[in-house]
Amino acid sequence: MFPWQSGSDGREETQTIHLNPISGEWGDDYSSLQRHISIAIAYNTWSYFQITDDLDFMINKGAELYLDICRFWASKAEWNETENRYNIMKVMGPDEFHERLPGSPKPGLKDNAYTNVMVAWTLLRAQEVIKILPQGHKKRIMKKIKLKEKELKLWDDIIHKINIVANKDGIISQFDGYFGLKDLDWDGYRTEYGNIQRLDRILKAEGKLPDDYKLSKQADVLMMFYLLPISEIEDIFRRLKYPFGKDVLRRNYEYYIRRTSHGSTMSRVVHCYVAQMLKKPKEAWKLFLDVLRSDIYDSQGGTTPEGIHAGVMGGSINLVTKGFAGVRLRDDKILIEPRLPAKWRALKFKFVYKEIEISLAITKRQVAVLLHGQVPIPVEINGKLHYPLLGKTLKVILRRK
Repeated sequence: MFPWQSGSDGREETQTIHLNPISGEWGDDYSSLQRHISIAIAYNTWSYFQITDDLDFMINKGAELYLDICRFWASKAEWNETENRYNIMKVMGPDEFHERLPGSPKPGLKDNAYTNVMVAWTLLRAQEVIKILPQGHKKRIMKKIKLKEKELKLWDDIIHKINIVANKDGIISQFDGYFGLKDLDWDGYRTEYGNIQRLDRILKAEGKLPDDYKLSKQADVLMMFYLLPISEIEDIFRRLKYPFGKDVLRRNYEYYIRRTSHGSTMSRVVHCYVAQMLKKPKEAWKLFLDVLRSDIYDSQGGTTPEGIHAGVMGGSINLVTKGFAGVRLRDDKILIEPRLPAKWRALKFKFVYKEIEISLAITKRQVAVLLHGQVPIPVEINGKLHYPLLGKTLKVILRRK
């Protein structure tokens, strides 16, 4: 288990009280219950290996780190005889506005959907982590951390039985109990306060609690669609024997974007990417501009002087490469599905994948790919597979839509 915020020695340093500048009052802060930080570290560990093929890293550090994170999550999963499912209790999701269920004396929520889906994904990838290890190193690592076969069986059971709540319309509940919360008069609050990004502070200053309402500080459920291909999320739902509708992404985007205040600069990064996936170019462009402006104009009013938002800056680059250029790295091939914003004429950048340097030049009319390295790699452009030669530019004309 990793701390939500830490200093140099790894201790939990997250604040336990929080000043509300609107009311001038101090209140409890339960941010340290955001255990999904450990999922982020596991996700980055696996992503790093996928992109670099750095087996030495996995042998010497990565696999042990990854498997111990899996062990932590298995310890957090509690078997529920009544539901015949595993629950994960006492956590906060990326949303951050919701700290507990209304009326509950204890902080923390049950079965945050983002957390539970990513736990299933993390445990599922563990099987691949173990598979890539040479036999001798696999035995050494499992002996070092005392990882037994019965634990691996438990992980597989959790993959098939962790609890996720959704309604008949395919809306995934942010956490168990979310659908029972009250609706908020969003137009009324915008009219009265203008900037409602920090709705939590506004509501508390009014003597209300954000826990009571269907609202989010930032993308929560949608985060899983930002991180994972939709095919992998569908696979997780299939293993759990849950339905996964054809338009589940659209339904959840339209449901949650109406209930999100964007109180974090990272929120619009996720919503922009999902809007791009859904082929909503005008919405995606507006959200992208908001992402770029966050530090240029200090859009949160006073946070930039304390330090730039490095996460949202990284997110903006990801939106360019993964969102607008449509570059994804999957199964030893490069997928490119470009949809440039209307005002862009061309986009050029380079990146490295498995020791191959790839140069891309994208316009509205064509994609040009140039590879430098030892071994060529297939490139799939808008669904058609190509095999570019090393050192020779491949030019593919894009069909007009």
